[in-house]
Amino acid sequence: MTHLTERQKAPAFTGKDQNGKTVSLKDFLGKKIVLYFYPQDDTPTCTVQACNLRDNFSLLKKEGFTIIGISPDAEAKHKKFETKYNLPFTLLADDKHKIIEKYGVWGEKQLYGRIYMGLHRTTFVIDEKGIIKKIIAKPKSKQHAQEIIQAWKELA
Repeated sequence: MTHLTERQKAPAFTGKDQNGKTVSLKDFLGKKIVLYFYPQDDTPTCTVQACNLRDNFSLLKKEGFTIIGISPDAEAKHKKFETKYNLPFTLLADDKHKIIEKYGVWGEKQLYGRIYMGLHRTTFVIDEKGIIKKIIAKPKSKQHAQEIIQAWKELA
């Protein structure tokens, strides 16, 4: 789905987080980033994925990862999602799809035979220099943190 490939520079972006703070990719140079795109706050699969990252947050942090979630939801909806599930990471609002389009994760989807446009759940693991090291298309929501750590170890 994505037009991006591994070993290329991650597209720069700036957005507002759940607290209204401006966040840019360049703020994280020198850090490993897990940039995960998900369709919608507080829906079953998205909640399982976010809670898996929350439950394994200390492990991911110990491995040196900074987590940033991005969806088309607004800042206020992200704030509710963060509060309801006690999420310890940044959630960026991208209701105008600027970041989503840069990363090529918006496109045709199919559910019960119905075709529609939507966000493809995708995770980009970015190294300290801003290079995409791994693209996880269709991450396993219940094991996402483990998937990220395993993918990184396989790169070493």
